[in-house]
Amino acid sequence: MKKWFFLSAALALLVACNSENTPDVSDIDIKLETQRFEQDFFAIDTNNVNASLIQLEKKYPNFLNDFLINILGVPLLQGGDSGTNLVVRRFIADYRAIKENADKEFKSFDKVESEVRRGLQFVKHYFPGYPLPAKLITFIGPLDAYYEPSVGGLHGDVITSDALGIGLQLHMGKDFAVYHTELGQRLYPSYISRRFEAGYIPVNCMKNIVDDMFPDNSADKPLIDQIVEKGKRMYLLDKLLPHIADTLKIGYTTKQLEGCYENEGNIWNFFLRNNLLFSIDPALTKNYIQDGPKTDELGEGAPGYIGLFVGWRIVEKYMEKNSDLSLQQLMQTEPRKIFEESKYKPK
Repeated sequence: MKKWFFLSAALALLVACNSENTPDVSDIDIKLETQRFEQDFFAIDTNNVNASLIQLEKKYPNFLNDFLINILGVPLLQGGDSGTNLVVRRFIADYRAIKENADKEFKSFDKVESEVRRGLQFVKHYFPGYPLPAKLITFIGPLDAYYEPSVGGLHGDVITSDALGIGLQLHMGKDFAVYHTELGQRLYPSYISRRFEAGYIPVNCMKNIVDDMFPDNSADKPLIDQIVEKGKRMYLLDKLLPHIADTLKIGYTTKQLEGCYENEGNIWNFFLRNNLLFSIDPALTKNYIQDGPKTDELGEGAPGYIGLFVGWRIVEKYMEKNSDLSLQQLMQTEPRKIFEESKYKPK
């Protein structure tokens, strides 16, 4: 099987596209309050955990139980549960150092809040009926607690009934020492932990909103359907975050994304030559639709999850021919129809 090396092309396509077609959303009013849950949680009296949590619940009436149950994995806050008290005490002791590092890394959350707010303005513009979260809540969770969105990139950020939760433990910067310990690398190899930067927070928030609006049910479909379904989401993410670099949206390095554009025709021909498009065998398709350090079959430097790039390009071609289609209509269009009508044939 022929392989090739991915080359650097210094393409202008690697930065966010500030197209003249990008709508002006500056007048859309977004009510978004940032709450630093980790500050309040780590300040509780560990000698009187239950009373402290009851007080904390008044400030975070929905998020506290979400945090305890879904993130820490302890029971609902109920009358002095000794198991909950023990878990909370131990967690605060074990994660105190990470919290202190987060205090330094995130002295201010203003920049992140501004970028998330701008993303929400685009959500409101394109999907006016979607109930926007009114809070941005930061927290420190367990290192092994993560979410995997439909378009890849493990992260610790969540969406709740009324808030976007930001797990700071997975945003401490790619060089954070904990990520490079034996446990850290076992949980998150370098190709994953290099994305644990603050710049990915707005992207993760929008990925969570996209998944909330449009759950992905394509897992048992042929590879081409899965690829295009992912591409629809990447196209939508592009519209919600036109001010964010493409490398952050897709999670590739600059060199990887340059290589994808440089070798776009070769990538597509690889799928055609190997009759992969209509395969439903996970053993054959998983390398192209799941995250990974690289795609061995395509050569040195080819990123994992290469189907994400291909799907994105197919949907872009389709929308060039159907520019009057709304994003809601796009998301409701069958992937096979998009593929067939895109006439995608990169050179």
